[in-house]
Amino acid sequence: MAGVVERRSIDVVPDAERHGRAFSQFTLWLGANLQITAVVTGALAVVFGAPAFWAVAGLLLGNLLGGAVMALHSAQGPRLGLPQMISSRAQFGVRGAVVPLALVVVMYIGFFASGSVLAGQAVGELTHLGDTPGIVLFATVTAVAAAVGYRIIHALGRVASLVCAVAFVFLGIRLLERADLSGLLAERAFSFPLFLLAVSLSASWQLAFGPYVADYSRYLPRSTSARATFWWTLSGSVLGSQWSMTFGALAAATAGPAFVGHEVSYVVGLGGAGLMASLLYFVIALGKLTINVLNTYGGFMSMVTGVSGFRGQRELGPRARAGYIAVIMAAGTAVALAGKDSFLTSFKDFLLFLLTAFTPWSAINLVDYYLIARERYDLPALSDPHGRYGAWRRRALAVYGAGLCVQLPFLATHFYTGPLVDPLGGADISWLVGLAVPAALYWLLCRNDTAHIPERTVLAPPGDRGPAPEAAPVTAQPPG
Repeated sequence: MAGVVERRSIDVVPDAERHGRAFSQFTLWLGANLQITAVVTGALAVVFGAPAFWAVAGLLLGNLLGGAVMALHSAQGPRLGLPQMISSRAQFGVRGAVVPLALVVVMYIGFFASGSVLAGQAVGELTHLGDTPGIVLFATVTAVAAAVGYRIIHALGRVASLVCAVAFVFLGIRLLERADLSGLLAERAFSFPLFLLAVSLSASWQLAFGPYVADYSRYLPRSTSARATFWWTLSGSVLGSQWSMTFGALAAATAGPAFVGHEVSYVVGLGGAGLMASLLYFVIALGKLTINVLNTYGGFMSMVTGVSGFRGQRELGPRARAGYIAVIMAAGTAVALAGKDSFLTSFKDFLLFLLTAFTPWSAINLVDYYLIARERYDLPALSDPHGRYGAWRRRALAVYGAGLCVQLPFLATHFYTGPLVDPLGGADISWLVGLAVPAALYWLLCRNDTAHIPERTVLAPPGDRGPAPEAAPVTAQPPG
């Protein structure tokens, strides 16, 4: 068991412990996206009024755009050997990174909760215990798997990618037996706001992986091609999510009101009753377990990153690891139990809120890594608030704040609608603004602020024994 339980947390993964191939990113992200919450996300586009044809088209565009941003983050993992949010200290400062980190932790708790609602329904049916005990049982299993760490996460991805793919092929066939596919796709009335809603839903789904995607590529050998990491991550995530979301859009268009509020039972009902229903409940729980373990693990990493910036902590013991994971589990379970009866509307608003919070962070991180620092970071300095990156990098924090504010006039959610939404016909373009404006601002303000950038990537502190302390000079361009 000692060889299975992960020892690393926010510290750099040494080259001697690196393993695997870039293809592992394909199976992980395919399995993570072939699951019921992605089905619900696709269904939302139809539930809120888009015809099936334009819903599927908008979902595909959003998955490709958001998936490309997410995969660019993934390509950082083999190069740096660090969790994603630790590397953002190079932009925001060792302590300043806690600002976006606070929102990241909220995201993980929210996704843990939303996943537990749907998986809890499946576990409750499978065990005949009901929804509430099902949510608690599912959350507990999730926390245990997250505590084991990296290896079990990738093992779950491999199993889920195969099992869930088979199940979705079967369910797709059964859905098409009920649905009038030609009739559904024949309705082509185009509404730009509804099309953008579909794009935003899937883009937010992909962009929300950005703050932790490199956590699962950081064990790959440093020699792993950035292009290979990018393309395998992108293809797995887009294929899995588009497959699930298309199924959800068609299911919602076919079932109408029978789908809303009964997502799990409707999907299982497509397959039949008895043993087949039990198998499908198991598949739903397995798919959700895969993604919820990612959310729990990412939440744990983010909490440690935030706290360690103030405590100077570089490593974490098993008890502390278990404690952080227990906090994520408890908070996520509480939110799941409180919100399980108003899931669909709350989840749509939650996704769009996340998009507002994380597009500026993604823009700043990617511009800095690929265009300004050009992949050259001082890894030991990322743990030293008195080092080259300092405690707070005010320019990045100011750009992040501006990136949040500039989106508000364009944001459309259940609890808030910006003043520029109506002139745009109700379209929500906040995520486009949230990517473009911070990227441009950060480039303009920081492109000449390069005194803190090392000539080469520094891997170890001066005088540290072992591998050479610096990597070769980097001239690579962004992958893809």
